[in-house]
Amino acid sequence: MKIIEENTCKIKASEQKRDATKKVEVLYNPLMQSNRNIAIVLLNNIVNKGMKLALPLAGSGIRGLRFLKELKRGKFSELYVNDIKDDFEKQFLENVALSEIKSKKFKIENKDANLFMLNYLGFDYLDLDPFGTPNPFLAAAVSRMSRNGILAITATDTAALTGTYPRVTKRKYWSQSYKNYMMHEMGLRILIRKVQLQGMQFDKALIPVLSYHKDHYFRVYFVSLKGKEKCDELLKKHQYLHYCPKCLNFTASNYNMGNCSCSFRFEVAGPLWTGKLFDSKLVGRMAKNNSFAEEQKFLDILKEESKKDIFGFYDMHIIAKKFKQNPQKKDVLKKLKAVPTHCSPTGFKSEKSIGEILKIIGK
Repeated sequence: MKIIEENTCKIKASEQKRDATKKVEVLYNPLMQSNRNIAIVLLNNIVNKGMKLALPLAGSGIRGLRFLKELKRGKFSELYVNDIKDDFEKQFLENVALSEIKSKKFKIENKDANLFMLNYLGFDYLDLDPFGTPNPFLAAAVSRMSRNGILAITATDTAALTGTYPRVTKRKYWSQSYKNYMMHEMGLRILIRKVQLQGMQFDKALIPVLSYHKDHYFRVYFVSLKGKEKCDELLKKHQYLHYCPKCLNFTASNYNMGNCSCSFRFEVAGPLWTGKLFDSKLVGRMAKNNSFAEEQKFLDILKEESKKDIFGFYDMHIIAKKFKQNPQKKDVLKKLKAVPTHCSPTGFKSEKSIGEILKIIGK
């Protein structure tokens, strides 16, 4: 164990050179620093104040330490940090002292994550950052969300969500995955639907306000709204991706089969969420008020993408290979009035059909 610094805080931990594993005694993963940075930017840019925050899977405790030190004054009234490790309380208090944190607005728990959540009536912000799938914790987490609270979900089982293991996708996420150039956006949408279905059991409509794929994980922030009617509206946007590998046409559909206008049979993924991935005003504020230089480029891309928050995207490399075109990204974005997507460095979002796109970029 050694002293590791992350932004304003220090902890005693074993530093991981690769993805963290379950076998590590103190689970510190430097690859997730960006995840924590963006969480702080989001919390500092939402209007909610005096929040009751919860970290059921606190791990090394670094996220909790940074919340205590880097969130704006008045942003939260209580922070609950929990981890099942035997000596978690001792380690966390040592790291509080090591990081010179003066705040006393925290409570340490040492329970199974689900038991911890179920012991409380409600949280205004609950952050699930598990190893692998968040599935084992979703029901308890959703049941304890306060009205207008924020639920933050991380999933690191990206292979299951992006089509590498389709049987795992069906078993864990109740959906059919599809491995093509849109797999990261579709993986996000499969994850969103699964979380929303858990919410609907409690008449809670979980609306995505920030959704993204980065490095080895998916991350979604939901606002929790109460109401059966709101849940019914969400269900209308649980549809299928229809994708034509022949002409590159794609669409959302209520049906799990169909033929493209070119007569080729659609390949299908879903059911999945076909609604918005972002609250564009929130993402704009985050990009404007971001205090982490290393996150600026990524947040700027999300800001642009949120301006045209539509289902699916096209990829210039795929178009070039299929139709022997050689479009340049800047030219394509300008000609089509399209926006980039964080899901692919050569991807772009446009309401135009593939036929219209080929005519415009071919000029």
